[in-house]
Amino acid sequence: MTELDRGRVAALAGFAVPVILLVLTVVAFLHDFLEPIGWQGGEYAYTFVWIALGSALAGVAVRTAAPNPWRSIGSGLAWAGATGLVIVVVLVTVFLWALAGWNPA
Repeated sequence: MTELDRGRVAALAGFAVPVILLVLTVVAFLHDFLEPIGWQGGEYAYTFVWIALGSALAGVAVRTAAPNPWRSIGSGLAWAGATGLVIVVVLVTVFLWALAGWNPA
């Protein structure tokens, strides 16, 4: 396995961990798995945002401060966090658009 291949696998691993956490958060929300401990929609939303924001910030920190093998993991973390934050922005925009009741027709 070459150095480039190791970097790609590390970046994929860094990307996969936050994505799996984000997907598990959405699945838990859709099936209301944490309702027995009192979670409602807001707790799931906060968890999703904090996972996305935390992985983006951790990815940038690891990418800039860590030695070479860890930089690829930081890139994956940063990409996953950025993707999660884009999803949050899109969902908030769609929600606000729906609340405004804007109808172009």
